[in-house]
Amino acid sequence: QVQLVESGGGLVQAGGSLRLSCAASGRFFSTYTMTWFRQAPGKERQFVATISASGRTTYYADFAKGRFTISRDNAKSTAYLQMNSLKPEDTAVYLCAADGGLITLPPTTNPQSWGQGTQVTVST
Repeated sequence: QVQLVESGGGLVQAGGSLRLSCAASGRFFSTYTMTWFRQAPGKERQFVATISASGRTTYYADFAKGRFTISRDNAKSTAYLQMNSLKPEDTAVYLCAADGGLITLPPTTNPQSWGQGTQVTVST
């Protein structure tokens, strides 16, 4: 099982960009499907994007298409979420998750590992 640590969150103005990272420790990172979720205060956890173990397949939530890009570097055991054209409604805690199963859409909401999350705040 991998341990996940997110970083890269912060305060940004609307229209700005952030790049989130999800660093994994443990073995076999390259075998895990990686997924980003987000949770805003008072709202349910929401799927953002997912990437297959090889990196060849990606899926996005509708709100993320064209603005967010998920990627991974298996040599560095790290997954990324590049977020552009940020909006105030993107404000949330962003969490990454790892699962040993194949990539699916919708992704599993019960992955094997969760990170602790990183706060993203988009101001007007």
